[in-house]
Amino acid sequence: MTVDDRRQPGTTMAAIGATAAAAALLYFGTGPDPIPALTWLAALPLFLLAPRVSARVALLAAFVAGFLGTANSWSYFLGSDSIPLPMVAVIVLGSSSLLLLSVALFRAQVLRGRPLTAALAAPAIWVSGLYVVSLTSPVGVMGTFATSQADQPTVVQIAAVTGAWGVEYLVLLVPAAVAAPLAPGIAKAARLRAGAVVALFLVAVLGYGLVRQQGSTTSQLRVAAIAQTDNKWATDVNSPSGKEILQSYVDQIAVLPAGVRIVVLPEAVFTVEEADTDALVLPIRQAAAAKGADVAVGAIVKRSQGSKYNAVFGVPADGGPAAVFHKWHVGDSPGTVPGDKLAYLSTGVGLQNCMDVNFPSPARDYALEKTSLLAVPADDEDVDGWQHSRTALLRGVENGLAMAWAATDGRTLVTDPFGKVLAEDRTGGKPFAVAVADVPGGVAPTPYSRLGEWFAWLSAAMTLIATVTSLRTRATGRGRE
Repeated sequence: MTVDDRRQPGTTMAAIGATAAAAALLYFGTGPDPIPALTWLAALPLFLLAPRVSARVALLAAFVAGFLGTANSWSYFLGSDSIPLPMVAVIVLGSSSLLLLSVALFRAQVLRGRPLTAALAAPAIWVSGLYVVSLTSPVGVMGTFATSQADQPTVVQIAAVTGAWGVEYLVLLVPAAVAAPLAPGIAKAARLRAGAVVALFLVAVLGYGLVRQQGSTTSQLRVAAIAQTDNKWATDVNSPSGKEILQSYVDQIAVLPAGVRIVVLPEAVFTVEEADTDALVLPIRQAAAAKGADVAVGAIVKRSQGSKYNAVFGVPADGGPAAVFHKWHVGDSPGTVPGDKLAYLSTGVGLQNCMDVNFPSPARDYALEKTSLLAVPADDEDVDGWQHSRTALLRGVENGLAMAWAATDGRTLVTDPFGKVLAEDRTGGKPFAVAVADVPGGVAPTPYSRLGEWFAWLSAAMTLIATVTSLRTRATGRGRE
């Protein structure tokens, strides 16, 4: 097919239709409340369109579809306290540009008669770009294709080997693998090879997922994640409202089911002075001792020199000293000093904090220490409650960790090391959201924990090779796969 052929009547309507379809599928298949099945179809109209129109039309369609697809989150991005305004532009324009680049590389390879390379390279450039973003973003990465699949346990098990990058890759591989053999001018043998290779790959990945999620461990620990619906950020623990909130949590701990051994409260429930942390720790210690459960609670700790840190206090039931975890990733929070150390409850449960799950570490560091469960106080913004809790779930699958997540204005969640949701509740409509479950022991460390971001680097290598071959090979070199 020549360029002139691709400009025949009907091309404009086809491009508009593909753009609209992809944008709608992205809108409903991603974002704060995605329909996961639609995510797999989102890029298909763009990949089908790409070899049938000019490069300019194909790339414009991809960018516009990607841009409009993010509209499901615009109000959240612009109103969020945790996402700096410049990052909104990076997220919206960056994801649209990555989709454009995926379509561009796919088109270049298909027009050279290489459907298999096209199918493998298109998701690789997406993963490579997201990996670069993850290294530079102050708020980490969440809400991507992988997050949309978090409640699909068979699919997400591959994260234990590849990290969540493998899930990102799969979601774009499928539509690329469908569209590439259907492109005009592809030799029959190349079509068959592309279909066979991708089919075998998918069978292997999904087979692994089916087997791995059946895994189990024998040890059980009863865990509770609780969050007060009307809680405010960082209330002074010594103020009348602070004392009232503290008492309400003490009372709620007391009425938790028998056998609970770990209780997780939200992030930054209180503000305390560094010289007066006993104002928080002592009442929590009494509640922990009475229940026979270790308690993790979040607080902003003010230092005398004016700085502060976002802490998780791990208060043991046996009366021992509290462990203190300093949040590693503090985003755009002036005056907040980040930490870099791990901290544990007396039971060996690791402590982590909210935005930390948007980054590979410290979860991966805990896994390498063979931790089985992370207690994660958090604070969300209602609309992102599902999305952020599933980001925590994915970190658990990546590293073989059970997760106990307690978020103000969001979800309380307990998951096993394979990403199964054992208990879940959401704030709103009642005084407390409470999730209680018996959690099996973790299976950390996973291959991903040990090998790190190898799959992101493999994707970068595939992207480089495919790009170089696209630039060096003329479009007349068809049917060579």
